[in-house]
Amino acid sequence: MRSRFGAMFFAGWSLARGWTVYVAAFAVLFWSGTFARLELSFLDQQFKWLSIISSHPAVDDVVVVGLDEDSLKEFGVPIAVLHRQIGGFFESMSTAGPKAVAIDVVLPGFTYDNFQPGLDAALARGILSLRPVAPLVLGQTANADGRLRPLHPLFANLAGPQGMGSVLVLEDLDGRVRRFDERIGANNQAVPSLPGQLARSIQVPLRFGLMPLFRGAPAPYIPLRDVLAWKAKGDVDRLQKAFAGKVVLLGSLLNFDDQHQVPAPLALSDVGGTTHGVFILAAQMRGLLNGDLIRELPVSAGFMLTLLCTLSWWIRPRKWVWPVAVMAMAGLAASSMWLLTIGWAIPVVTLELALLSGLAGRLGWVAWQAAAERRRLRIAFDGLVSPGVLKEILSGRLHPQLAGERRQVCVLFSDIRSFTTLSEHLPPEVVTELLNRYFERMVSCVHRHGGTLDKFIGDGIMAFFGAPSEATSPCADAFNASADMLTELQALNQEQREHNGPQLAIGIGLHFGTAFLGYVGSKDRHEYSAIGDTVNSAARLEGLTKDSGYSIIVSDTVRALLPLVSGFTGLGKQAVKGRAAIDVFGWKPADAATG
Repeated sequence: MRSRFGAMFFAGWSLARGWTVYVAAFAVLFWSGTFARLELSFLDQQFKWLSIISSHPAVDDVVVVGLDEDSLKEFGVPIAVLHRQIGGFFESMSTAGPKAVAIDVVLPGFTYDNFQPGLDAALARGILSLRPVAPLVLGQTANADGRLRPLHPLFANLAGPQGMGSVLVLEDLDGRVRRFDERIGANNQAVPSLPGQLARSIQVPLRFGLMPLFRGAPAPYIPLRDVLAWKAKGDVDRLQKAFAGKVVLLGSLLNFDDQHQVPAPLALSDVGGTTHGVFILAAQMRGLLNGDLIRELPVSAGFMLTLLCTLSWWIRPRKWVWPVAVMAMAGLAASSMWLLTIGWAIPVVTLELALLSGLAGRLGWVAWQAAAERRRLRIAFDGLVSPGVLKEILSGRLHPQLAGERRQVCVLFSDIRSFTTLSEHLPPEVVTELLNRYFERMVSCVHRHGGTLDKFIGDGIMAFFGAPSEATSPCADAFNASADMLTELQALNQEQREHNGPQLAIGIGLHFGTAFLGYVGSKDRHEYSAIGDTVNSAARLEGLTKDSGYSIIVSDTVRALLPLVSGFTGLGKQAVKGRAAIDVFGWKPADAATG
């Protein structure tokens, strides 16, 4: 009872150590951000699936006015001095009645009146005309040192501190923009953003999160030249229809200007996985207006969920485990997609990797422990049982609790002729040393041909072929082992002659038939052995070699299964103690030692 409890405690402690090592390694990978790119890639794929399988109509509460190539060509002036056109845009908005207006066209930090008098005044008039109608936010960019670039004091004063915001966007590890977050300064310091300032100006709750890129189709835009044309014509109805009650963003759509990589197209004009900054700001603003920016789990909460998934390590490997694991992972992926639709993102890839690696880690740990146990048993039993028996023990196919079985085997008995007389004239140490050298060579022959050593009987050897592992030709294996034993005996006798030692001669008997194989003995001491008439007959055949002049004697059943072996001599029917006479055959090499 104590031994069993100790084994269970040791096994549990070993598993606990393995789980600790596994969790520590996974924690390092988690906190180092190793899984971050995988999470982003899978998130993009989820957005694509949701855009296909779910109906999420576009919301037109944010309108983009684009400064495109055609508009700039029509204006005929550089983008740096579009003061009159931007001022005209502001005046158009004052007529249209939008909810709020912002521009993603960065205004200069100094005056251009020296270049063309009246530019600053034209832009200032537009700002003054719009401010009583709707909040206005002017975009700011950053210098090389990361600090926001100041605007010309005239425009900055007209807009006020709450009327300026950064147009910078936060890129993820893969260089793509997916989220709205104002914590883009040094040490995650918050920097007022253009969408954030717009939200504050119209009392929209501000929160950070992922843009729901699966909602709505790519958005169109209205060219700036069209807006100015409607204003010039006095088409107030068209202006109000397009912009009344909406957030309006003016931004550059010029080729190769203000382009960012995004995982999904945000505008009809998007090509090659990129979009203009104004469409990103519009998507961020739309998320703030609709309150559907997707929140991410805090890192600590994600880590706790990951730890929970690592408990899969404690599931014992079974055939049903892997199908259930696949279903669990599919369910987790489906749940994560549903959570996205209600505004939550979870680290699904990390959780699934923790679940899967826990199962795989436990399987690997068990395999490693089993291999270590097999190595330990191989070392412990290497000299106690034959390789075939050890192989079956290590594979779990052979253990003392199994009942024995009847098998067709070829049994080999060998004995040293006149060894009793020989040992009477030699010191015990010399006899033991000679026997050890002899047995080492003979047993090697048995094992080399797939045989199983049953036991040593004094100076005799009992072995069988065809069990516990199956053999194609057990009789051929037994005969080839016997022939090798005679060859090895010649080599041993040559060594003996060189040292003036005694010469040895052996006899070998082979019989094929049914034997009962299993563990024989008490519960405290037992061995894997063969018993039955076949074993007894093989022992009797070995006894016939003493007076026959043949080194090997086989029964007719063995001879019938060795059609390709020549050199056998029929010895007729021989009386075998304990059973009826049987036909036997003798074989010896020309120079074999015989008794």
